[in-house]
Amino acid sequence: MDRPAWAPPGIDISVPSVSRIYDYYLGGSHNFEVDRQAARRAMEFMPGLPKIMQANRAFMRRAVRYAVAEGVTQFLDVGSGIPTFGNVHEVARAASPQARVVYVDHDPVAVAHSRAVLAGDELSDIAAADLRKPRSILHSPEVGRLLDLDRPVALLLVAVLHFLEDADDPYGAVAELRDALAPGSLLILTHASYEGIPVSEEAAGGTVGVYRDMRSPLVMRTREEVTRFFDGFETVEPGLVSMPAWRPEAPEDDTAPEDPYAFSGFAGVGRKA
Repeated sequence: MDRPAWAPPGIDISVPSVSRIYDYYLGGSHNFEVDRQAARRAMEFMPGLPKIMQANRAFMRRAVRYAVAEGVTQFLDVGSGIPTFGNVHEVARAASPQARVVYVDHDPVAVAHSRAVLAGDELSDIAAADLRKPRSILHSPEVGRLLDLDRPVALLLVAVLHFLEDADDPYGAVAELRDALAPGSLLILTHASYEGIPVSEEAAGGTVGVYRDMRSPLVMRTREEVTRFFDGFETVEPGLVSMPAWRPEAPEDDTAPEDPYAFSGFAGVGRKA
């Protein structure tokens, strides 16, 4: 198995990774054959998976621009994955040149590649930490250096919470991060769900099985369960909706709204009182 020059030492390139599969769906180049194989298996059940990821990214960009328009210029992107074109710091910086961004991921490839992309950027950094351990995020040197937690922060949890099982206490993790943030902070969130997927639950379950087999269970939650993540936040209009339905901006979005896969799952933004 060929080992690309960019692969950090110590990475087992025989094991697929969620962030590298996501990179593949988005057309990125930082993935291994084992990731591509897993992605193609998942797409056998849900061919529109890349459309869902594109809708995720398009929502994220709109939500970041919304945050800056609301005066929030600090961003904490947890489960950020591998940086691709149009990432948080690029979108935020285009709207506010002094925007500060801390990315967080526990995948060594995502961390190494993010460090390479962000080299020389004084206002952005990547922390190697895990959403399951919120304290490791909040006490990371990167957060300490770049973010002022006494001022509003936009917390991004985009396409990450569905990889936390209930046993990981995802609600507790979100609450701990929320409690560390100043009033006026925003929660920007997307989450997978069987609701809105244009195939049967049985077919979608095939995709869920692929992720389970690689020991990254994909936890589909209901609208009610996703809404619970916004405890302590007031959801902003239009509330918890499908990704293309959250404050659409035509024609810039890179996902055609008529593609039924783009409407899978939920997206929303909440403001801490």
